[in-house]
Amino acid sequence: MSKVNRFDVITIFPDYLAPLKLSLIGKAAEAGLIEIGVHDLRAQTTDVHGSVDDTPYGGGAGMVMSPEPWGKAIDLVAELSDAPVHELIVLTPAGEKLTQKIAEELTKSRHLIFACGRYEGIDARVTAYYQSQPNFKVREVSIGDYVLGGGEVATLVIMEAIIRLIPGVIGNPLSLEEESHSLEDENSTLVEYPTYTKPAQWRGLNVPEVLLSGNHGAIAAFRREQSQIRTTKLTRNPEK
Repeated sequence: MSKVNRFDVITIFPDYLAPLKLSLIGKAAEAGLIEIGVHDLRAQTTDVHGSVDDTPYGGGAGMVMSPEPWGKAIDLVAELSDAPVHELIVLTPAGEKLTQKIAEELTKSRHLIFACGRYEGIDARVTAYYQSQPNFKVREVSIGDYVLGGGEVATLVIMEAIIRLIPGVIGNPLSLEEESHSLEDENSTLVEYPTYTKPAQWRGLNVPEVLLSGNHGAIAAFRREQSQIRTTKLTRNPEK
């Protein structure tokens, strides 16, 4: 089995993950830098309807995804990698919020399994069971304070955030050093400074003169200042 990072996604909508074949992620997979598998949860059901959900104990609106199909699917997917530990990412609005730091941490995982929940979520015993298994690490992750129809969109976001950091995926690795949330200030991470390209004047707006000066020290100072200004604005007006 390959020693590269492997990503497996379990979902009831495999076609939703088609974008994984495109752009940087698709090229990285073609080049053998990563491995990706997408798996249909309904393949692990036993009834003619392929049912994956049922009514919640205790009452309430909506349906809850049943534990048995998830257990079967996760067990089978775990066999696809010889990684000593399989990291199970459960997508949920109740999880820890994705950050650049978390993305960097996840690049170190040899095998990531994404559980794309739907409806009112996955039976909580699935998370509890795999938390108790010595060859699994479970992480519940959210991409923000809002609710989506399912975990597929969040999975695409998280996978792109991780995969672009894997060596060889980005053509020029230096571009990763000066992007938003990788730049650091004394007390926090910074968002990236504004960028410009040719022409020097467009619709009456000019590129800042310092960027045309060739003075690399002045340019670095200007960019740092702009990053700090942008970060301060976001901190004071987080809703924007």
